[in-house]
Amino acid sequence: MRHGLVIKNTGSWYQVKTDDGTFIECKIKGNFRLKGIRTTNPVAVGDRVNIEENSEGTAFIVSIDSRENYIIRKASNLSKEAHILAANIDQALLLVTVNYPQTNLIFIDRFLATAEAYRVPVRLVFNKTDLYDAGDKELLRGLINLYDYIGYPCSPVSAVTGEGMERLREELRCKVSLLAGNSGVGKSSLINFFLPELHLRTGNISHLYHKGMHTTTFSEMYPLPEGGYLIDTPGVKGFGTIDFAPEEVSHFFPEIFKFSRECRFGNCTHRHEPGCAVLQALEEHRISESRYASYLSIMSDSTAGKYRLGD
Repeated sequence: MRHGLVIKNTGSWYQVKTDDGTFIECKIKGNFRLKGIRTTNPVAVGDRVNIEENSEGTAFIVSIDSRENYIIRKASNLSKEAHILAANIDQALLLVTVNYPQTNLIFIDRFLATAEAYRVPVRLVFNKTDLYDAGDKELLRGLINLYDYIGYPCSPVSAVTGEGMERLREELRCKVSLLAGNSGVGKSSLINFFLPELHLRTGNISHLYHKGMHTTTFSEMYPLPEGGYLIDTPGVKGFGTIDFAPEEVSHFFPEIFKFSRECRFGNCTHRHEPGCAVLQALEEHRISESRYASYLSIMSDSTAGKYRLGD
């Protein structure tokens, strides 16, 4: 039996880098499922696994080490199943754009809430600053002030001009970082900046809808020369939250949770109850209306259509 790290998922095959530096293409047995996790991919990039070869020389993943954390989203087929983007992550970089295309704020907040639920720290990376006009830059400053105040570090960058990229490189040093975002926000361009030898294909923006075209199909992790890994993930349109009980949702919005401890009722949903400290904070502009709207969006998740709000 050999031990290694899953560095690429191609759907039916997994590439594993063994502890001795060998790369092995592996399969999983048809009945391989992780207890208690119903996902489309029981094995994920970032998993540490044990593999065995059969008499024909085919390698199989036979077990997975305990995960430190992982991050998931609703499967693209809108079923009740989830898709694991990656496991054992030090941080997630959510790449967003104020324009070209515009990233939906509910998408951002759903990602942040999911990361909070699965104990994954997030840095917001605002890309394409070289394209922004005065109005875009004003909106960018407002969003950075909002999310920085909540506690999410923000990095304005341009993968084209290099603005802010060296500072971001330092944030990646010796860490396993997941890179996520809508299609078209420049994930491939950012990876090409740090790892130019990869020559990843970049997609064009659909001028009709200002949306990006998918260029990445499966997750893959790339070693960084300064140490650590950068995990590229498929561009996602919507970000459906998984199995959030209504009473838990406020826990995944740090600023709402802070005020919720002052509510009159312990089971307050922060929607209509008297003596709600969250509603008071909202009225006093100490909680942003966009964040509260995202909170209500997750609270009202009940139909499959809700999961396409990032489109």
